[in-house]
Amino acid sequence: MSVLIASTIGLGIAATMISYSLIYLMSKDPLPLKSERVYHIQLDNWNLNTAAILPDLPPEEVSWRDALNIVHAKKAKFQAAHAITWGMVTPADNNIPPFLGIIRATHGEFFPMFDVPFLFGQAWQNYPRDRVENVTVLSKSTNQRIFGGANSVGQTLPMLGQLFTVIGVLDDWHPSPKFFDMSLGKFYPPEDLYVPLQIKANLELPHGGNSNCWQTNIGDSYQAFLNSECVNFNLWIELSKQQDKMQFENYLEDYVQQQRALGRFPKTTQNIMLDVTQWLAHKGVVSSDIHVFFYLSLFFLLVCLFNAASLLSTKFTAMTAQIALRRALGANRQAIFSQCLIETIMLGCLGALIGFTLCVLGLNGIKILYPEFSAFITLDMTLLFMTIGISILSSVLAGLVPTINVCVLAPASYLK
Repeated sequence: MSVLIASTIGLGIAATMISYSLIYLMSKDPLPLKSERVYHIQLDNWNLNTAAILPDLPPEEVSWRDALNIVHAKKAKFQAAHAITWGMVTPADNNIPPFLGIIRATHGEFFPMFDVPFLFGQAWQNYPRDRVENVTVLSKSTNQRIFGGANSVGQTLPMLGQLFTVIGVLDDWHPSPKFFDMSLGKFYPPEDLYVPLQIKANLELPHGGNSNCWQTNIGDSYQAFLNSECVNFNLWIELSKQQDKMQFENYLEDYVQQQRALGRFPKTTQNIMLDVTQWLAHKGVVSSDIHVFFYLSLFFLLVCLFNAASLLSTKFTAMTAQIALRRALGANRQAIFSQCLIETIMLGCLGALIGFTLCVLGLNGIKILYPEFSAFITLDMTLLFMTIGISILSSVLAGLVPTINVCVLAPASYLK
């Protein structure tokens, strides 16, 4: 009977914790120490008669011109524009076959702004407009693939038809969700390599991610795309303190007015600054389907609790003769209540163990069914303690009415 009660509670706990774990992990703050000071920037450089995003929102990316102008104005603590691209990597070691590397072209302040951890070396500083060097930062897996995991800082790497110098190697870094660029997916794996943003223009690398244009006659050349109003670059800034937001908003307002005088930005000024938390909410990282699943699991937990309460009532009813004898020998109601409460807590602990085991199995099953979620699905200590707490609380709630019924029984009729 005890195992059956604990299993009933454990099933309800497991279903609830699996769904809650997904919501908790998907919506987890990727920059908990400064998410309120890191902002995604949107500028509305779209056509006067159309909207970039319905009903009337600016595009989520910015043009090449705006990206460079705002980054090089240096009005924030850190500022970086970035875009995803790709190209061939041809290691000097003939035993390592060439491969198509996924590349993030960005400014150097991308790394301190997003607290990117380094295993070896460091990132580059933001280069001036008219100067750039062929340097690269490797992901940990790429460094393992090419250099066997050794410190490769200072090594030369042939890629993109050029020779690049490795100046840094990242440690394990897989922000989930991938908040800074969700164009390829909210949980897309990190890039293989990182290069200065100007390299993308100099070598005319492909435009990855979201690339949108409202102009139809921009020309076929790569430079024509860069000079146009086409958007492809994510723009992020970090402020020294949250109170600086108004000052930066004023700067953006002035910038748009200056560009409007040059014949750009025909629409009413609509600049948007969203911090990390607001940006995740705007992108709907946690889908409505998962919330529905969570609500259904809560109902299932209630059903399990009603069943557990019924089983506990049966269990305690079978003990009425024993409890009546204890009362006759001098045990008061508080002692009986404590006995039943301790038993329900022990059942809750057993239910927590069963629920935790099923929860781990369920999350591992999700990893197998949805490999893109495998990087962030873990059962951390917070969720472990929540599982134990909810299980014990559930068992106490389920056993409260049966316990009270047992405590108020009249022992005389049972002693006969």
